[in-house]
Amino acid sequence: MPRLPWDQLFPPRIRAAIFSVYPRRASSVAVHLRDIERAELRRFARRVGRACGLLLMENSMDAKVGSLPAPRREKNGQTVSERVRNRILRQGRRFHANDNIGEFLQEGELAQLQQEVAEKMHGVLESLVIDTANDHNTRETAGRLAKMYIQEIFAGRYNVMPDVTEFPNVEQLNELMVVGPLRIRSACSHHLCPIMGQVWIGVLPHKDSSLIGLSKYGRLVQWIMSRPQIQEEAVVQVANLLESRLKPEGLAVVLEADHYCMRWRGLKDDEARMVNSVMRGSFLKDASLRSEFLSLLPRR
Repeated sequence: MPRLPWDQLFPPRIRAAIFSVYPRRASSVAVHLRDIERAELRRFARRVGRACGLLLMENSMDAKVGSLPAPRREKNGQTVSERVRNRILRQGRRFHANDNIGEFLQEGELAQLQQEVAEKMHGVLESLVIDTANDHNTRETAGRLAKMYIQEIFAGRYNVMPDVTEFPNVEQLNELMVVGPLRIRSACSHHLCPIMGQVWIGVLPHKDSSLIGLSKYGRLVQWIMSRPQIQEEAVVQVANLLESRLKPEGLAVVLEADHYCMRWRGLKDDEARMVNSVMRGSFLKDASLRSEFLSLLPRR
């Protein structure tokens, strides 16, 4: 007879109910279908539900399990997030919120990771005492959140760096170039609240510098910002990436942003903004060059 993992048979609240009534059975890693046939399984779940004040509809168990399957596990019991984490640890690399881990993901694992996040988000909603089974507004919220985090606002963690074509500085350009404002969107690492702002980039090339297309500045900045960030680290990451790609004589980055962890919660100050800058090479040494760059930025 087939053997089903315990966490695929019941949604979280029913697992908790069964454990409270039948701790020995609930602590098993798996349940044999020859021990509990399908009809008996439904009766068993309803009995436990009544004991805990959780009356179930006839098909609620099937609907819940079918719509939000448990995270897939290998034979050794690992989830996809555990597999990826172990690969990173074996390489001695870190995986902070604003680090990119795309190189450690294998084919198909991003979709599995999204599925795992959806299951765990469902648990968060249940812990917030939201009736996702009967509330049509939140029934699919866990899946929406997982898709949003993995494919959109945190995509810079999971996708490798976008392709950027570099060109030699054939004309040996050596004059100041300013790019911006480029719109940035991120989320603060502390509360996952939005960070919305703009960034300006100043580049002073020399004859051996690489040149990139105007839109590529935006793509690289977006890749860095599409992760949980704090602004002080984000502006340094942007500068490090551009400096490594362009190898300029000088580089300047100014980032200005609104932080909704201050607007939306906590202090609830609608006016406060943060501005910070990174100066490298000639911009750090030459005050007149630095002043020229800052004077070319529009009044904020």
